[in-house]
Amino acid sequence: MLKFPLLCVMMFLQFFVWGSWYVTAGTFVPAMGWGQDTTGWVYSAGPIAAMISPLFLGLIADRFFPSQFVLAFMHLLGAVIMLVLIPGAIEAKDADYFEWYVLAYMLCYMPTLGLTNTVAFTHIERPEKQFPIARVFGTFGWIAAVTLVSKGLGADEKPVMFLVAGYSSIGMAALSILLPRTPPPLAGKQVGIAETLGLGALELLKRPSFFVFMLCSFLICIPLAGYYSYGNQFTGTVWENAGFYMSFGQWAEVFFMLIMPLCFAKLGVKKMLAIGMLAWVVRYGLWSFGAGAEPVAWMVLGGILLHGICYDFFFVTGQIYVDQQARPEIRGQAQSFLVIMTQGVGMYLGAQIMTDIVINNTTTAGAAKVVGWEQVWWLPCLGAGAILALFALLFREKKSDAAVA
Repeated sequence: MLKFPLLCVMMFLQFFVWGSWYVTAGTFVPAMGWGQDTTGWVYSAGPIAAMISPLFLGLIADRFFPSQFVLAFMHLLGAVIMLVLIPGAIEAKDADYFEWYVLAYMLCYMPTLGLTNTVAFTHIERPEKQFPIARVFGTFGWIAAVTLVSKGLGADEKPVMFLVAGYSSIGMAALSILLPRTPPPLAGKQVGIAETLGLGALELLKRPSFFVFMLCSFLICIPLAGYYSYGNQFTGTVWENAGFYMSFGQWAEVFFMLIMPLCFAKLGVKKMLAIGMLAWVVRYGLWSFGAGAEPVAWMVLGGILLHGICYDFFFVTGQIYVDQQARPEIRGQAQSFLVIMTQGVGMYLGAQIMTDIVINNTTTAGAAKVVGWEQVWWLPCLGAGAILALFALLFREKKSDAAVA
């Protein structure tokens, strides 16, 4: 009887840990006097870890150790980094070490996303009904963490955010020991690197529509990365406690997650994906027009509230589409391939491009550096619009393409 509530608490803490620093790090870095290159690398750490973590999970964690113990160990290791190493780099004002420690932390954290899903799916009796409920608690955890750090502690620019992450990581590690025993799901099986990286899903690229879907999903994650890397900095030009206002996007995510089944039945895959891409175009358009010496608050807030459509209609619908298209034998590989190409390669390139090409070329020189936010958001707006046009012209939704389960 206690299993499901425990899994809900697990999801809450899992995303509380991440949300406690990930949003506000974008304003902390410039407050330290470090350059935007450091911001770019901080938000490249997650994508790099997303490309590496499937190897750790598939070749080690999922084969040899109970998932709940690996989860505890990784969070304890992450707590040491957050409570000892990162504060040391901050005290020394060493941006280089700070970047490396954030990467080390993300290498510990990213595998835990897959591990929590493994634990949840192993012990939930009706995944199609219960997992979305448990996952929503993860969104609540993210909202609670951002609200605590930004509004409660006023720490958008203070290092206390990393202490919150570290202590909550210890809490998550303690909870993990109490989770139901979850044997390694691939124990006794031989799993190769190609399978772990999802390369078995490459056969799906022979289908023109799937190829277009994967190409556009990869490409659109490049302009998408700007929101995660610099959204909090930009919002800080409008309000204090910027992270608190950014959390409104997660509330919108909860709402649209609840109505997604109805929308999916009415609209279908192509329209859902297209609406999700269009929402990114509109968001960046609002932010571009709303930026300036006197930012237009309702435009900035409107861009934040579009997060529900941006995330749910694009990422969640994409996961459903991949599940439909793949044979049962390669569904796991197909989902891994999607994550690597979008959350990994696409987001990594996006974080680097947004920093090296967009931010650095739209920031005034001199002692008082000012970011030209109008130009910053106009460029990804145009990029997302071009990718949307490509998708709308070339993607064909055919029921006959769906794999037969």
